[in-house]
Amino acid sequence: MTPESVMTLGRQALELTLMVSAPPLLAALIIGLVVSIFQAATQINEMTLSFIPKLIGMFVVLIITGPWMVTMMVDYIQRLFNSIPGLVG
Repeated sequence: MTPESVMTLGRQALELTLMVSAPPLLAALIIGLVVSIFQAATQINEMTLSFIPKLIGMFVVLIITGPWMVTMMVDYIQRLFNSIPGLVG
């Protein structure tokens, strides 16, 4: 196993992590921004007002993008397992 192959596997793992985590994080960011603008406009400073919409939004995003996320992770694991003989020898 060469240092280049280790770096390639690490880079691919980080790329996959970023791709899979991006949809829920972006949904939470957008929902949080909208709720904070609403709170600033109405001067309502209730913490649960921002938590519940984020929770529901992330749940919806995970339902929508869940199959894609699982497919991406399973493909990466299969590529990783199939490359084991070439990495060892």
